[in-house]
Amino acid sequence: MISQNEIQPVDKFIEKALYDKKIGYYSKFNPFGKKGDFVTAPLISPLFSEMIAVWVISFWIKLGKPNKFSFVELGPGNGAFCKTFCRVLKNFPELKRSVKIYLFEKSAKLIKIQKNLINDENVFWIKSLSEIKTGPVLFFGNEFFDSVPIKQFEVRKSKIYEKFLKFEKGKFKKFVFKKTQKSIIKKLKDLNLIRKRGVIEYPQKGLKILDLIIKKIQKLNGGILLVDYGYTTAAGKDTLQSLKSHKRNIYYENIGQADITYLVNFHLLKKFLFKRQVFPNKIVSQSFFLKKLGIIERAEILSKKMSFNEKSDLYYRLERLLGEKKMGRLFKVLFASNNKKKFNLGFK
Repeated sequence: MISQNEIQPVDKFIEKALYDKKIGYYSKFNPFGKKGDFVTAPLISPLFSEMIAVWVISFWIKLGKPNKFSFVELGPGNGAFCKTFCRVLKNFPELKRSVKIYLFEKSAKLIKIQKNLINDENVFWIKSLSEIKTGPVLFFGNEFFDSVPIKQFEVRKSKIYEKFLKFEKGKFKKFVFKKTQKSIIKKLKDLNLIRKRGVIEYPQKGLKILDLIIKKIQKLNGGILLVDYGYTTAAGKDTLQSLKSHKRNIYYENIGQADITYLVNFHLLKKFLFKRQVFPNKIVSQSFFLKKLGIIERAEILSKKMSFNEKSDLYYRLERLLGEKKMGRLFKVLFASNNKKKFNLGFK
Protein backbone atom coordinates (compact mmCIF):
# COMPACT_ATOMS: atom_id res chain seq x y z
CA MET A 1 0.00 0.00 0.00
CA ILE A 2 1.26 3.49 -0.89
CA SER A 3 1.59 5.65 2.24
CA GLN A 4 -1.27 8.02 3.06
CA ASN A 5 0.69 11.11 1.99
CA GLU A 6 3.75 10.54 -0.11
CA ILE A 7 5.75 12.14 -2.94
CA GLN A 8 7.90 9.76 -4.99
CA PRO A 9 10.09 10.15 -8.09
CA VAL A 10 8.88 8.03 -11.00
CA ASP A 11 11.59 5.36 -10.63
CA LYS A 12 11.00 4.87 -6.89
CA PHE A 13 7.26 4.61 -7.51
CA ILE A 14 7.76 1.94 -10.21
CA GLU A 15 10.19 0.03 -7.98
CA LYS A 16 7.62 -0.07 -5.18
CA ALA A 17 4.67 -0.89 -7.45
CA LEU A 18 6.50 -3.78 -9.14
CA TYR A 19 8.96 -5.19 -6.61
CA ASP A 20 7.94 -4.25 -3.05
CA LYS A 21 7.75 -7.50 -1.03
CA LYS A 22 4.29 -6.66 0.33
CA ILE A 23 2.47 -4.84 -2.48
CA GLY A 24 4.74 -5.38 -5.51
CA TYR A 25 3.13 -6.77 -8.65
CA TYR A 26 5.93 -9.29 -9.32
CA SER A 27 5.92 -10.36 -5.67
CA LYS A 28 2.27 -11.45 -5.80
CA PHE A 29 1.27 -12.48 -9.31
CA ASN A 30 2.15 -14.71 -12.21
CA PRO A 31 1.64 -12.01 -14.87
CA PHE A 32 2.20 -14.25 -17.90
CA GLY A 33 -0.23 -15.95 -20.25
CA LYS A 34 -3.97 -15.79 -20.86
CA LYS A 35 -4.82 -15.72 -17.16
CA GLY A 36 -2.20 -13.03 -16.52
CA ASP A 37 -1.78 -9.54 -17.91
CA PHE A 38 0.51 -9.99 -20.90
CA VAL A 39 2.16 -12.60 -23.14
CA THR A 40 5.85 -12.71 -24.08
CA ALA A 41 7.40 -14.18 -27.25
CA PRO A 42 8.44 -17.53 -25.66
CA LEU A 43 4.79 -18.04 -24.62
CA ILE A 44 3.43 -17.11 -28.04
CA SER A 45 5.49 -19.80 -29.74
CA PRO A 46 8.39 -22.09 -28.78
CA LEU A 47 9.78 -21.27 -32.24
CA PHE A 48 11.05 -17.97 -30.79
CA SER A 49 13.04 -19.81 -28.11
CA GLU A 50 14.28 -22.39 -30.62
CA MET A 51 15.67 -19.65 -32.87
CA ILE A 52 17.42 -17.95 -29.96
CA ALA A 53 18.85 -21.34 -28.95
CA VAL A 54 20.19 -21.85 -32.48
CA TRP A 55 21.80 -18.41 -32.31
CA VAL A 56 23.40 -19.17 -28.90
CA ILE A 57 24.80 -22.49 -30.18
CA SER A 58 26.26 -20.71 -33.20
CA PHE A 59 27.84 -18.05 -30.94
CA TRP A 60 29.40 -20.79 -28.77
CA ILE A 61 30.86 -22.39 -31.92
CA LYS A 62 32.17 -18.97 -33.02
CA LEU A 63 33.94 -18.68 -29.65
CA GLY A 64 35.77 -21.95 -30.41
CA LYS A 65 33.52 -24.33 -28.45
CA PRO A 66 34.90 -23.41 -24.99
CA ASN A 67 34.54 -26.22 -22.43
CA LYS A 68 33.27 -23.71 -19.89
CA PHE A 69 30.49 -21.40 -21.04
CA SER A 70 28.13 -19.29 -18.93
CA PHE A 71 24.69 -18.34 -20.25
CA VAL A 72 22.78 -15.76 -18.19
CA GLU A 73 19.09 -15.10 -18.79
CA LEU A 74 18.11 -11.69 -17.44
CA GLY A 75 14.59 -11.70 -16.01
CA PRO A 76 13.50 -15.18 -17.16
CA GLY A 77 9.75 -14.55 -16.67
CA ASN A 78 7.88 -17.79 -16.07
CA GLY A 79 10.81 -19.88 -17.37
CA ALA A 80 9.28 -20.74 -20.77
CA PHE A 81 12.37 -19.70 -22.75
CA CYS A 82 14.75 -21.61 -20.48
CA LYS A 83 12.65 -24.78 -20.67
CA THR A 84 12.76 -24.78 -24.49
CA PHE A 85 16.45 -23.82 -24.46
CA CYS A 86 17.27 -26.82 -22.24
CA ARG A 87 15.24 -29.10 -24.54
CA VAL A 88 17.19 -27.94 -27.61
CA LEU A 89 20.53 -28.37 -25.81
CA LYS A 90 19.83 -32.10 -25.40
CA ASN A 91 20.55 -32.37 -29.13
CA PHE A 92 23.98 -30.75 -28.62
CA PRO A 93 25.68 -32.86 -25.92
CA GLU A 94 29.06 -31.14 -26.30
CA LEU A 95 27.58 -27.75 -25.46
CA LYS A 96 25.32 -29.23 -22.76
CA ARG A 97 28.41 -30.57 -21.00
CA SER A 98 30.09 -27.15 -21.21
CA VAL A 99 27.29 -24.72 -20.32
CA LYS A 100 26.02 -23.43 -17.02
CA ILE A 101 22.70 -21.59 -17.30
CA TYR A 102 22.15 -18.83 -14.74
CA LEU A 103 18.70 -17.28 -14.24
CA PHE A 104 18.97 -13.73 -12.89
CA GLU A 105 15.71 -13.15 -11.02
CA LYS A 106 14.79 -11.00 -8.02
CA SER A 107 11.15 -12.07 -7.55
CA ALA A 108 10.74 -14.98 -5.11
CA LYS A 109 7.29 -15.60 -6.60
CA LEU A 110 8.66 -15.96 -10.14
CA ILE A 111 11.61 -18.11 -8.98
CA LYS A 112 9.09 -20.57 -7.53
CA ILE A 113 7.15 -20.61 -10.83
CA GLN A 114 10.39 -21.11 -12.81
CA LYS A 115 11.54 -23.98 -10.58
CA ASN A 116 8.21 -25.74 -11.06
CA LEU A 117 8.68 -25.56 -14.83
CA ILE A 118 12.42 -26.20 -15.22
CA ASN A 119 14.14 -29.38 -14.10
CA ASP A 120 17.68 -29.40 -15.46
CA GLU A 121 21.05 -29.97 -13.81
CA ASN A 122 22.61 -27.16 -15.88
CA VAL A 123 20.33 -24.44 -14.43
CA PHE A 124 21.16 -22.25 -11.42
CA TRP A 125 19.36 -19.24 -9.95
CA ILE A 126 21.28 -16.07 -9.00
CA LYS A 127 20.28 -12.76 -7.42
CA SER A 128 23.53 -10.93 -8.19
CA LEU A 129 25.64 -10.77 -11.35
CA SER A 130 28.75 -10.97 -9.14
CA GLU A 131 27.98 -14.69 -8.86
CA ILE A 132 29.13 -15.16 -12.48
CA LYS A 133 32.77 -16.26 -12.17
CA THR A 134 33.59 -18.19 -15.35
CA GLY A 135 33.55 -17.26 -19.02
CA PRO A 136 33.07 -16.79 -21.82
CA VAL A 137 29.66 -15.47 -20.83
CA LEU A 138 26.59 -14.59 -22.88
CA PHE A 139 23.87 -12.45 -21.34
CA PHE A 140 20.38 -12.72 -22.86
CA GLY A 141 17.39 -10.55 -22.05
CA ASN A 142 13.94 -10.77 -23.60
CA GLU A 143 11.80 -7.89 -22.29
CA PHE A 144 14.24 -7.31 -19.44
CA PHE A 145 15.20 -3.63 -19.53
CA ASP A 146 11.59 -2.50 -20.00
CA SER A 147 10.90 -3.83 -16.48
CA VAL A 148 13.73 -1.90 -14.80
CA PRO A 149 12.46 1.42 -13.30
CA ILE A 150 13.30 4.68 -15.06
CA LYS A 151 13.44 8.35 -14.10
CA GLN A 152 11.44 10.96 -16.00
CA PHE A 153 12.13 14.66 -16.51
CA GLU A 154 10.41 17.51 -18.33
CA VAL A 155 12.11 20.41 -20.06
CA ARG A 156 10.39 23.74 -19.44
CA LYS A 157 11.87 27.01 -20.68
CA SER A 158 15.29 25.35 -21.01
CA LYS A 159 15.18 24.14 -17.41
CA ILE A 160 15.00 20.47 -16.43
CA TYR A 161 12.55 19.30 -13.79
CA GLU A 162 12.27 15.78 -12.37
CA LYS A 163 8.80 14.25 -12.33
CA PHE A 164 7.30 13.02 -9.03
CA LEU A 165 3.95 11.47 -8.13
CA LYS A 166 2.04 12.90 -5.19
CA PHE A 167 -0.32 10.66 -3.22
CA GLU A 168 -2.95 11.73 -0.70
CA LYS A 169 -4.85 9.20 1.41
CA GLY A 170 -3.04 6.47 -0.52
CA LYS A 171 -4.41 7.60 -3.91
CA PHE A 172 -2.70 9.45 -6.74
CA LYS A 173 -3.36 13.20 -6.51
CA LYS A 174 -1.13 14.91 -9.08
CA PHE A 175 2.32 15.13 -10.68
CA VAL A 176 4.89 17.37 -9.02
CA PHE A 177 7.98 18.74 -10.76
CA LYS A 178 11.16 19.60 -8.88
CA LYS A 179 14.41 21.16 -10.06
CA THR A 180 16.87 18.48 -11.09
CA GLN A 181 20.14 18.03 -9.21
CA LYS A 182 23.23 19.26 -11.04
CA SER A 183 24.87 15.83 -10.80
CA ILE A 184 21.89 14.28 -12.63
CA ILE A 185 21.91 17.01 -15.29
CA LYS A 186 25.59 16.27 -15.93
CA LYS A 187 24.78 12.58 -16.45
CA LEU A 188 21.95 13.47 -18.84
CA LYS A 189 24.36 15.69 -20.80
CA ASP A 190 27.05 13.00 -20.87
CA LEU A 191 24.50 10.58 -22.32
CA ASN A 192 23.29 13.20 -24.82
CA LEU A 193 19.74 12.98 -23.46
CA ILE A 194 19.20 16.74 -23.06
CA ARG A 195 16.69 18.20 -25.50
CA LYS A 196 15.00 21.57 -25.93
CA ARG A 197 11.52 20.39 -25.05
CA GLY A 198 9.46 17.37 -24.10
CA VAL A 199 10.07 14.41 -21.80
CA ILE A 200 13.45 12.88 -20.97
CA GLU A 201 13.46 9.24 -19.89
CA TYR A 202 16.61 8.21 -18.05
CA PRO A 203 17.11 4.49 -17.26
CA GLN A 204 19.50 5.16 -14.38
CA LYS A 205 19.11 1.74 -12.76
CA GLY A 206 19.11 -0.08 -16.11
CA LEU A 207 22.42 1.53 -17.08
CA LYS A 208 23.93 0.50 -13.73
CA ILE A 209 22.96 -3.11 -14.45
CA LEU A 210 24.30 -2.80 -18.01
CA ASP A 211 27.57 -1.41 -16.64
CA LEU A 212 27.95 -4.52 -14.43
CA ILE A 213 27.25 -6.72 -17.45
CA ILE A 214 29.85 -4.85 -19.52
CA LYS A 215 32.48 -5.37 -16.80
CA LYS A 216 31.75 -9.11 -16.80
CA ILE A 217 32.02 -9.28 -20.60
CA GLN A 218 35.33 -7.38 -20.53
CA LYS A 219 36.75 -9.61 -17.81
CA LEU A 220 35.44 -13.00 -18.92
CA ASN A 221 34.94 -12.49 -22.70
CA GLY A 222 31.53 -12.84 -24.35
CA GLY A 223 28.56 -10.66 -25.24
CA ILE A 224 24.97 -9.56 -24.66
CA LEU A 225 21.86 -10.22 -26.76
CA LEU A 226 18.77 -8.10 -26.05
CA VAL A 227 15.23 -8.34 -27.44
CA ASP A 228 12.71 -5.71 -26.36
CA TYR A 229 10.17 -3.23 -27.61
CA GLY A 230 11.65 0.19 -28.08
CA TYR A 231 12.91 2.88 -30.42
CA THR A 232 16.16 3.86 -32.12
CA THR A 233 15.60 7.62 -32.52
CA ALA A 234 15.04 10.37 -29.94
CA ALA A 235 11.58 10.03 -28.42
CA GLY A 236 11.03 13.16 -26.33
CA LYS A 237 7.76 11.76 -25.02
CA ASP A 238 6.36 9.79 -22.11
CA THR A 239 6.48 6.08 -23.04
CA LEU A 240 5.36 4.68 -19.66
CA GLN A 241 2.52 2.21 -20.03
CA SER A 242 0.65 -0.32 -17.96
CA LEU A 243 -1.30 -3.50 -18.64
CA LYS A 244 -3.94 -5.27 -16.59
CA SER A 245 -5.73 -8.35 -17.96
CA HIS A 246 -4.24 -7.64 -21.41
CA LYS A 247 -5.83 -4.16 -21.46
CA ARG A 248 -4.32 -0.71 -21.01
CA ASN A 249 -4.23 0.59 -17.46
CA ILE A 250 -3.31 4.03 -16.09
CA TYR A 251 0.01 3.26 -14.44
CA TYR A 252 -0.65 5.13 -11.19
CA GLU A 253 -3.92 3.23 -10.65
CA ASN A 254 -4.36 -0.40 -9.55
CA ILE A 255 -0.95 -0.14 -7.88
CA GLY A 256 0.56 -3.57 -7.34
CA GLN A 257 -2.21 -5.11 -9.46
CA ALA A 258 -0.84 -4.23 -12.92
CA ASP A 259 2.42 -4.28 -14.86
CA ILE A 260 4.29 -1.02 -15.57
CA THR A 261 6.69 -0.78 -18.46
CA TYR A 262 8.13 1.60 -21.08
CA LEU A 263 9.80 1.68 -24.49
CA VAL A 264 13.52 0.94 -24.39
CA ASN A 265 15.90 3.53 -25.88
CA PHE A 266 18.05 1.22 -28.00
CA HIS A 267 20.09 4.11 -29.39
CA LEU A 268 21.16 4.98 -25.84
CA LEU A 269 22.05 1.36 -24.99
CA LYS A 270 24.09 1.09 -28.18
CA LYS A 271 26.06 4.26 -27.41
CA PHE A 272 26.58 3.21 -23.79
CA LEU A 273 28.00 -0.15 -24.88
CA PHE A 274 30.23 1.29 -27.60
CA LYS A 275 31.70 3.92 -25.28
CA ARG A 276 32.81 1.12 -22.96
CA GLN A 277 34.44 -0.93 -25.71
CA VAL A 278 31.72 -3.53 -26.05
CA PHE A 279 30.95 -3.32 -29.74
CA PRO A 280 27.32 -3.48 -30.92
CA ASN A 281 26.00 -4.75 -34.24
CA LYS A 282 23.40 -2.68 -36.05
CA ILE A 283 20.01 -2.78 -34.36
CA VAL A 284 17.45 -4.85 -36.31
CA SER A 285 13.76 -5.65 -35.89
CA GLN A 286 12.61 -8.91 -34.32
CA SER A 287 11.06 -9.87 -37.64
CA PHE A 288 14.36 -9.35 -39.53
CA PHE A 289 16.34 -11.27 -36.90
CA LEU A 290 14.05 -14.30 -36.66
CA LYS A 291 13.62 -14.58 -40.43
CA LYS A 292 17.40 -14.52 -40.91
CA LEU A 293 17.69 -17.36 -38.39
CA GLY A 294 15.25 -19.45 -40.45
CA ILE A 295 12.05 -19.31 -38.41
CA ILE A 296 9.80 -19.50 -41.49
CA GLU A 297 11.65 -22.54 -42.85
CA ARG A 298 11.42 -24.19 -39.43
CA ALA A 299 7.66 -23.53 -39.32
CA GLU A 300 7.24 -25.06 -42.80
CA ILE A 301 9.04 -28.25 -41.71
CA LEU A 302 6.88 -28.57 -38.59
CA SER A 303 3.64 -27.83 -40.45
CA LYS A 304 4.04 -30.85 -42.78
CA LYS A 305 3.08 -33.21 -39.95
CA MET A 306 0.25 -31.05 -38.59
CA SER A 307 -3.52 -31.09 -38.90
CA PHE A 308 -5.25 -28.10 -40.50
CA ASN A 309 -6.14 -26.61 -37.07
CA GLU A 310 -2.61 -27.12 -35.73
CA LYS A 311 -1.15 -25.53 -38.86
CA SER A 312 -3.51 -22.54 -38.57
CA ASP A 313 -2.48 -22.04 -34.95
CA LEU A 314 1.23 -22.29 -35.83
CA TYR A 315 1.01 -19.58 -38.50
CA TYR A 316 -1.24 -17.37 -36.37
CA ARG A 317 1.43 -17.40 -33.68
CA LEU A 318 4.18 -16.83 -36.25
CA GLU A 319 2.32 -13.75 -37.49
CA ARG A 320 2.24 -12.39 -33.93
CA LEU A 321 6.03 -12.71 -33.73
CA LEU A 322 6.79 -11.36 -37.20
CA GLY A 323 3.90 -9.11 -38.26
CA GLU A 324 4.63 -5.45 -38.99
CA LYS A 325 1.69 -4.38 -36.85
CA LYS A 326 2.38 -6.98 -34.16
CA MET A 327 5.75 -7.64 -32.47
CA GLY A 328 7.81 -7.90 -35.63
CA ARG A 329 8.59 -4.23 -36.10
CA LEU A 330 8.15 -2.74 -32.61
CA PHE A 331 10.53 -5.25 -31.01
CA LYS A 332 14.23 -4.60 -31.63
CA VAL A 333 17.27 -6.87 -31.31
CA LEU A 334 20.71 -5.73 -30.19
CA PHE A 335 23.90 -7.77 -29.85
CA ALA A 336 27.26 -6.52 -28.60
CA SER A 337 30.53 -8.24 -27.73
CA ASN A 338 34.06 -7.33 -26.70
CA ASN A 339 35.35 -8.69 -30.01
CA LYS A 340 35.63 -6.21 -32.90
CA LYS A 341 35.23 -9.13 -35.33
CA LYS A 342 31.46 -9.03 -35.31
CA PHE A 343 29.25 -12.09 -34.99
CA ASN A 344 26.63 -11.13 -37.56
CA LEU A 345 24.24 -14.11 -37.56
CA GLY A 346 20.72 -12.67 -37.70
CA PHE A 347 21.92 -9.11 -38.30
CA LYS A 348 22.74 -9.02 -42.02
